[in-house]
This record gives sequence, C-alpha cells and structure tokens, in this order.
Amino acid sequence: MEKLKYSFFVLAGAISYGLLSTVIKLGMKDGFTVDELVGGQYLFGWLGLFVVVLISPGLRLSKKLVFSLLLAGIPMSLTGITYGFAVKELSASVAIIFLFQFTWIGVIIEAIADKKFPGKEKWLSIILLFIGTPFAGGIFNGESLEYSLSGVLFGLLAALFFALNIFFNSRIAVQLKAYTKSFYMTTGATIVICSVFPPAFLSSGALQAGLWKYGMFLGLFGVVFPVICFSIGTPKVGAGLGTILSSAELPVVAIASIIFLQETVSGWQWLGIFLILLGIIAPNLYMMRRKGQQQMTNVA
Repeated sequence: MEKLKYSFFVLAGAISYGLLSTVIKLGMKDGFTVDELVGGQYLFGWLGLFVVVLISPGLRLSKKLVFSLLLAGIPMSLTGITYGFAVKELSASVAIIFLFQFTWIGVIIEAIADKKFPGKEKWLSIILLFIGTPFAGGIFNGESLEYSLSGVLFGLLAALFFALNIFFNSRIAVQLKAYTKSFYMTTGATIVICSVFPPAFLSSGALQAGLWKYGMFLGLFGVVFPVICFSIGTPKVGAGLGTILSSAELPVVAIASIIFLQETVSGWQWLGIFLILLGIIAPNLYMMRRKGQQQMTNVA
C-alpha cells in the first residue's frame, strides 16, 4: 500500500506536466504570446519554489555548488522556450511527440558521457520509439499533413534540451532535496528566460488582462507541483517505476487536447502513442525484473 500511495504522487506530477501544452494553446487563443506565457510560467514557478524553500529547513550551500546549479538550469530554460514555440507551430498532441524523443536522445548522451554502449533493453526502447513516432505524429492518417518545419525543429530542440536537463539533474547535487535543487536550477532558468524574453508583461497590462491566471497555472503545475510530487514519490518507488509512471504525461496531453482544444487524435496516432509508451515501459520493467532476480540470487 505504501508503494501505491507514493506511485500516485509520481502519477500526479506527470499528469500536471501533461496539461501544460493545452494551457499554452488556450493562452495563445486568448491573445497572449509565447514569451509572455513562458515568462509568466517561470516567474510564478520561481516565486512558488521560493516560498517552499523559505518555509523549509535551511541548508547552506557553497558558492561553487550554487553556481553549478544555476548553470544546470540553462537547459531547463531552453526547453521551456523551444517547447513553447513548438506548441505554437504544431498541435499540442503532436508537439509532445517530438518532446518525447528526449528518451532516445538521453540514451545517446548517457552513452557518450559514460563511454559505454547502450544495453539491449535501451536499444529495444529506441526501436519502439522510432516505430511509434511516425504513427503518433499522424503520418499514416491518410490525409495531407501541413507540418511546420520550424515547429518540428523546435520540438526536437526541446527534446535535446530536456534530455540535457535530466542528465544534469541526475548528476549534480544528488544529495540535495529536490525542491532545493529545483529552486536554484529554476532561478538560473528564469534569469535566462528573462534575458531572452524581457518581462514586459509586468508593466504592459497583460497580467491584469488575464495573463496572471495562465502564469499561475503554468508555474504551479509546470514547476512547483511536479517538483514536490516527484521529490516525495520517486525516492520511494524507484527510478524504474518512476519513469514508467511519468510516461503518463503523453496520453494526458492527447486527452486534454481532445477535450479542451477539440484536436483530433486518430486511431493510428493512438497506436503510435501506445508504441512510444511501450518503448518507455518495457525496458524499465525488464531492468526492474533483472534487479529483482539479482537480489533474490544474492539472498540465496
């Protein structure tokens, strides 16, 4: 029962991430720009994490570690910027497909960093992802597609930066609590985003015109809430099950885009989504099973 309880925390974090692209689309329909929405997300998200850190037990960090975390926040900011433009150019249900390419990109980054050839379970993941992506992207819908080249490039760049974000997150200051580490990384990300997108919305009247509600939602469900959920749940359920549960973000995006944006997701696209999820879940189940067998062997 304990593991089930903590699994819900991870699942809730994944669901919150899955709502972001739909909310960005809705914000654009209300007349707000990508830079206003992404800037609002990180500004409100930073404020939320600041409050969390403020009421949490204090911890002194060295200047070197703080600087490293601020730099590690750069890929996070670049993910937000490029994914925002991908959502602008593509449908929400397609933009997320390109973002999910971070899985095989992450395998390559890890292989280069560790100078170690990926295992067969990771190759299985890559193959399923490559097969599933054309289906999920609507290539086989039987109708002419008008993809924006810039949207595809922004989506793939978002995947690259997200993979780098995960890589640095897993290797820098692993001893820190997730919300403390995320606060400093989000601080670095917010500085970069405010440099790229100067927060003119603070004085232009956009906040009072309704941007505040989008910024608060995106900041809460795109920064604060998932950080807290993952920091509570992931250490208890483990990385393998955590990854599987996090993949719930993909179908959530598709469902939210159907309900709130009236986007059409065909049967072929659902097949592609299933194959992508299988590419994430199957290797992790394999590794969890192998780890369990090794533990049983050691006990015996």
